[in-house]
Amino acid sequence: MPSSQPNEGSGPAADLGEYTVGVISDTHGLLRPEAVAALRGSDYIIHAGDVGDAAILTELSGIAPVTAVRGNVDREKWARDLPATNVLQLNGVAIYVLHDLAELDLDPRSANVAAVIFGHSHRPSQEMRNGVLFFNPGAAGPRRFTLPVSVGRLRVVGGNVSAEILTLIL
Repeated sequence: MPSSQPNEGSGPAADLGEYTVGVISDTHGLLRPEAVAALRGSDYIIHAGDVGDAAILTELSGIAPVTAVRGNVDREKWARDLPATNVLQLNGVAIYVLHDLAELDLDPRSANVAAVIFGHSHRPSQEMRNGVLFFNPGAAGPRRFTLPVSVGRLRVVGGNVSAEILTLIL
């Protein structure tokens, strides 16, 4: 089951305090092979909710340790153990995860959070607010309207977090 505990020593880059974190959201029961390929090589994976099927978390955990949260469609029995919020800590860098940004219940800067990861809207976005990265990787599951199908990648180096959105070619 997903964890928020970092698995220290997960490769040479981790020994230097450098991590690659794959970010995925809104799979709604569909884990595309293109998303799996984009997440390979990650030291950790964050799933920002609306997973849709426990098998998705199992498959992702075969790539890297997973930190996940429950989304509004995750109502089945298997999803009850998923928290509404979660935190991934990497060498003192806190990454706060929730599904719907409207439900953010803390001031990230005051809480020493470097990044807030969320989903729900299916719209990829990234912006800095008061020194905190707010990042939505978009939706990796079934296409919605004309929105892209995408995942994201975080790079954590020292105390800095940078992000990129990866649009999947289907």
